[in-house]
Amino acid sequence: MIRPKALLKGGTIGVVCPSKWAPKEELKAVQKIYESHGYKIKYGKSPFLRDNQFAGTPEERARDIEKMFPDPDVDAIVCARGGYGANRVIPLLDYNVIRQNPKIIMGYSDITALLHSINQQTGLITFHGPMFVTYKQEFIPYNWEMWESIVSGKSHIEATNPPDLKFNVLKPGVASGLLMGGNLTLIANRLGTPGQVDFDDSILFLEDIDEYLYAYDRYLVHLRQSGTVDKIKGLIVGELEDIKDDTIPFGKTTDEIILDVFGDLDIPIVTNVACGHGKYQMTLPVSHPVALDVSSDSFFLSWDESPVT
Repeated sequence: MIRPKALLKGGTIGVVCPSKWAPKEELKAVQKIYESHGYKIKYGKSPFLRDNQFAGTPEERARDIEKMFPDPDVDAIVCARGGYGANRVIPLLDYNVIRQNPKIIMGYSDITALLHSINQQTGLITFHGPMFVTYKQEFIPYNWEMWESIVSGKSHIEATNPPDLKFNVLKPGVASGLLMGGNLTLIANRLGTPGQVDFDDSILFLEDIDEYLYAYDRYLVHLRQSGTVDKIKGLIVGELEDIKDDTIPFGKTTDEIILDVFGDLDIPIVTNVACGHGKYQMTLPVSHPVALDVSSDSFFLSWDESPVT
């Protein structure tokens, strides 16, 4: 794996929109937060382009991302927001440019596909974490402090939920492996394609939003029946926001669905972790070695070596 360079105080963050566009007033409001903490912002073209729901055409978004990597004035790249559309960008990217100019790139949700494609094609460690407009409603110290400690190169990271977010231990245990995963819908959509992700011997993390319970069950069953998750070493499930039921109840909670699908595996499983669409968001290095320690009343995700240089 290739570790990108650290982002230090005074550095410049490049902002791109691989998916949907973000309102200009949100971008400008969040820009003030980053600048007040000592960082400079450089926007690509895509945050200000419009193509129906999208921040420009797929070609425009792809070229915008590419230009950020060799740009000597940009130290790290943060995606403005998710939504939908990154899958159209992925086949258009020149991965040689990215491989030759490795930098931090971060996002979550729809950006999951982009993070894994870059990792698969270049070996670059990517980052599942707060996007630029994450702070459009409020500043969340938990998110910021973990993000800053990781992108700045701090080693010996130990992450767990903030005190007011209760996690659920489904199966205790200790495991280690490469950290892989992201949005469940995007992970499932890559099955059977050249971008299918190899999860063997990994610590898998999954999150999603705005799904029906039956659809959540369907995605997990599909993932398990594909055989791609039979050899995972541990499972982390992020907060599941806006999960809905039908008029006739599905009859199981999300935790019960998870145990139905993964309960036969001898692995630690913890849910409602701060790595989803909720208020709290960990910064997680994709394809970096981590350790997961889950007991009856605690869990910790940790790594000793920094994922950046």
